Amino acid sequence: MTAASPKLGPFDLERVFRTVDKITERLNRATAGLDAAGIPYAVIGGNAVANWVSRIDESMIRFTKDVDILLRPTDLDLAEAALVASGFQKRTTLGIVAFHDGPEGKSGDAIHMVLAGQKVRPEYLLPAPDVEERERGPNYFI
Repeated sequence: MTAASPKLGPFDLERVFRTVDKITERLNRATAGLDAAGIPYAVIGGNAVANWVSRIDESMIRFTKDVDILLRPTDLDLAEAALVASGFQKRTTLGIVAFHDGPEGKSGDAIHMVLAGQKVRPEYLLPAPDVEERERGPNYFI
């Protein structure tokens, strides 16, 4: 017995563009809230890679829907207040702190917090770096 294939909607390139716009808006709203609160952070993960790759070869850019942000554990409470004020809702799943985009937000497009000086997973060889090891720009990226 095979699983039923999902029903696909029609091809819609505009939907792809809207998705990228939503990622950008979510990233900008989160970082603006952190900036306004004076919290040091770095954007990491797929969005940081896309930013870096865009400066070398824009044809190689790939997107991820979630936004990963590195911050110090001592700033987590301040970051929570800033992100909640920006329309996000805190949820913790399997020890990972995430901020979903409103009550209907999905895990796949949340803001995920990575804590500086701590391993994301026990099997990782090294802990996450400190936020001071970031590149400075309009949004901070590692």
